[in-house]
Amino acid sequence: MKLALPVFGGLLLVGVTAAAFQQGQSVVDTPHNLSASGPGVVRAATEAQVCIFCHTPHNASPIQPLWNRSMPVNAYIVYSSNALDAEPGQPTGASKMCLSCHDGTIALGSVVSQGQTIQMAGGITTLPPGASNLGTDLSDDHPISFRYGTSLVARDPHLVDPGQLPAALRLDANGELQCTTCHQPHDNTFGHFLVMRNGNSTLCRACHQISTTTVPAHRDCNVCHRAHTAPSGPYLLTGDRISTTCLTCHDGSHPRALNIASDLSKFDVHDTSSPVDPAEPVPRHVTCADCHNPHTMDRGAGRAPNVHPNFGQVRGVSAAGSPIQVANYEYEVCYKCHADENALTAPHVSRQITEINTRLEFDLSAISFHPVAGPGRNRDVPSLKPRWTTESLVYCSDCHGSDTGRGAGGAGPGGVHGSNEEPLLVARYETSDHTAESASAYALCYQCHYRHVILDAVGPLRDVHRRHIRDENTPCSACHDPHGISSAQGSMLNNSHLINFDSSIVFADPRTGRLEFRDLGTFAGECFLQCHGVAHSPAAYDDRGGPSLNSRIIRP
Repeated sequence: MKLALPVFGGLLLVGVTAAAFQQGQSVVDTPHNLSASGPGVVRAATEAQVCIFCHTPHNASPIQPLWNRSMPVNAYIVYSSNALDAEPGQPTGASKMCLSCHDGTIALGSVVSQGQTIQMAGGITTLPPGASNLGTDLSDDHPISFRYGTSLVARDPHLVDPGQLPAALRLDANGELQCTTCHQPHDNTFGHFLVMRNGNSTLCRACHQISTTTVPAHRDCNVCHRAHTAPSGPYLLTGDRISTTCLTCHDGSHPRALNIASDLSKFDVHDTSSPVDPAEPVPRHVTCADCHNPHTMDRGAGRAPNVHPNFGQVRGVSAAGSPIQVANYEYEVCYKCHADENALTAPHVSRQITEINTRLEFDLSAISFHPVAGPGRNRDVPSLKPRWTTESLVYCSDCHGSDTGRGAGGAGPGGVHGSNEEPLLVARYETSDHTAESASAYALCYQCHYRHVILDAVGPLRDVHRRHIRDENTPCSACHDPHGISSAQGSMLNNSHLINFDSSIVFADPRTGRLEFRDLGTFAGECFLQCHGVAHSPAAYDDRGGPSLNSRIIRP
């Protein structure tokens, strides 16, 4: 028995068209039927033939399969990205055939087999502006016309081996990915002429083996990415930048997404509006993706110093200063911008010892430090609240983050997106001289340290802190540097207990010319300095908390 192939408009459908009828929907019922009877909004005025707009049995161009159109010139801006391992060139093969209509440069009715251009209804000449008209700038479209082989997969392990691709996804005879890898021009069964269903991003994941995430919205590629005419260009995002893409959901409009936009509108923020794809490294370049990998984010609570689950598998810098592909600790993520190549150019408080490399401040070899990368040196901290011990570790985000987040006792999102407390702190921490002491003025310190122990308790901390902080209205930061003092700049004699004087408040002792603290043992020390016009030449303190007999305090 012979197979009777359908005939439309006098043209026998052969080759790939016959296969299309075996797959499902006929081209006749799709927007690619540009005849006068076609179902789409773009169609001919009177032409009845269906296939003539692409194919002809006679007088075809020397391009298979019986191609009936002129090929566009090689004048395309192709997709490019610093994250791209493939090497797309000018469009070739089937992709160039598709572009003979979809780049908008050649009239839809311009066919090789006829001397005259087929007239289109409504006076349309080329594809009207819209998603189907890609133009000649393909930098905002999924890359095409590149070899998808094992060497590419070796460079990009997130790609599926070409031998494991579903049968529906076909490379061309040269092993190149073309428009027809994802689109079947004769069959629109799955919409957008896709070769298979894309529910749950099945089609996308057929090539891209992205790690799993427990965030439901992040499992659908189409929420954040657009294969064609993507506003961002590189990365094919639905927004013009990474931040605008994320804020599509995280702007308070999505019931299950945290409202990050509210924090980004505060006084002090991480500015995440950097361009999408700059050449690296770029100082002060910050995007949401610097801290979060949306494809691997998880839910749940974190425990210092481990990376919080909502960071996902994100790159970092180790405590030794080496780049690492997947950060294990939160501070390693912070070190990408706040270590050897610091995005900040000056400390928030002017210091006797200036250090903006936070990695060195928290290093376990540092003279004294808050316990971020490891337990602190000081074993005697009687002011700690019950949840903390001298073995406890803290996150950077225990101090830096939203002032309305859960870490600050609020109901908003956490994280270091923005705060009304500078420098991006979860609670108020006054650094101005002559600040009246209160529970709110140093709320950041009092999150971990009992206020009454520091100011009122009988013992070694009593008079030293009470006299300076409460009686003299001197801020904690006048003497203490909260991050730490690196071993390259400080010493155990002069910089234990986070001592690093604020140089705008504390000055050299006019009698001796010295500006220094000397550690004289447990709860004992002496200072050579001048503060609030009072010269310490020196002022010494012992384990009773008051001035010792060898103190020489000169008041104006």
